[in-house]
Amino acid sequence: MQIEILARSEHWLAVNKPAGLSVYESSYTGPREETLLGLLRGQLGAGRIHAIHRLDHATSGVLLLALDARTAAVLSGQFESRAVDKRYIAVVRGEPAEQFDVDHPLAGADGKGAVKAALTRFRTLARVRLPIPLARHPEARYALVEAQPETGRYHQIRRHLKHAAHPIVGDVKYGKGEHNRVFRQYGVHRLLLHARGLGFTDPIDGSEVSVEAPFDAAFAKALALFDV
Repeated sequence: MQIEILARSEHWLAVNKPAGLSVYESSYTGPREETLLGLLRGQLGAGRIHAIHRLDHATSGVLLLALDARTAAVLSGQFESRAVDKRYIAVVRGEPAEQFDVDHPLAGADGKGAVKAALTRFRTLARVRLPIPLARHPEARYALVEAQPETGRYHQIRRHLKHAAHPIVGDVKYGKGEHNRVFRQYGVHRLLLHARGLGFTDPIDGSEVSVEAPFDAAFAKALALFDV
């Protein structure tokens, strides 16, 4: 598997992480499972590569990495100070408001660890009603939303959308099986969450960098259902 490189310098690179690929080895990955960092080391012939932030195994999109420890420290500081512009696209169930914020504190993985403040801002981009009866409704209703997380908690966007009663389609942990099955009828078998854009400051020359990741074929099938 070749990892798509979206932008790079001598000190950092931004890639388009595929859905279904873990960033690094953890207790959730098998001993022989490929990881994005492992694939990139072989692809670039590089030694250590530093992941500056994380994307879930099932999430696709822009991931920023550093090629040296100094650059990693500076870029990590930008994330910690909330100086990075993060933009995600998701398909959710229901008909959310045009704009809405979810300001709901979250604990760590599996509800463990301290509860910390968490804020995500959402904007609805499009809506669709599919001719499939579901529950009490004659049609299944969905929306395409943009998410801008102000903080970076564990599964923040997924948990905040569940809290707002608009879980992401394809989310087997926080979503609804009946909605996931609707999209399988259209050939979509993945979590419909994509890290679309990332904006940060180059740690060497101070220039503003904006990177955008294209959608994969499965996500494109879902987008085709909306008038966008």
